[in-house]
Amino acid sequence: MEFIHLVIDFILHIDQHLAALTAQYGTWIYAILFLIIFCETGLVVTPFLPGDSLLFVAGAIAVHGTMNVHLLVLLLISAAILGDALNYTIGRFMGQRLFRNPDSKIFRRRHLEITQQFYARHGGKTIILARFVPIVRTFAPFVAGMGHMNYAHFAAYNVVGAVLWVTLFTYGGYFFGNLPAVQSNLHYLIVGIIVVSILPGLIQLIRHRMNRSVRVQTPQ
Repeated sequence: MEFIHLVIDFILHIDQHLAALTAQYGTWIYAILFLIIFCETGLVVTPFLPGDSLLFVAGAIAVHGTMNVHLLVLLLISAAILGDALNYTIGRFMGQRLFRNPDSKIFRRRHLEITQQFYARHGGKTIILARFVPIVRTFAPFVAGMGHMNYAHFAAYNVVGAVLWVTLFTYGGYFFGNLPAVQSNLHYLIVGIIVVSILPGLIQLIRHRMNRSVRVQTPQ
């Protein structure tokens, strides 16, 4: 439970924590951010890691000269691409075995089913669109691997999605994060980014539960 509280606190106060990490570790912050984005996109056990808000705040901090924003963007695009590629590979070769237990607390079948519904609605473009939807972002490449999606197609969607996601949020933070109105309300802006980010996934979850309820109530 304490770990959950630490994660929630880090996400909600990511501006303070990231500024502290940058001051403490200097250039190692590039490696720390790379690792967070790589794990958030590459491992189905870490969908709770921050993504959108992390990119925006990193861009906002880079304004002060503590990081080279262009190098940061290139590194995080690479992290996002490599993370999805790893996730695809895990899904392709281990997907069915990992989600065999429907009661697993780590590999939640509910997240898998929500992502599968997302695929049913958007097809291969899910790899791009999912970049902007937490949890679905983590599971989309995994499901693509499970479904043996053509890797060349997956790789193309992966690169486009990573470039759009990282550049929009990181440069967004860089160009707008230093505005006085943004600086004084950065905490509320971060919460807003989180809410807007999880909204599509929340809607998908509600639809998923409603569909399951209808299937249960429908006589065979």
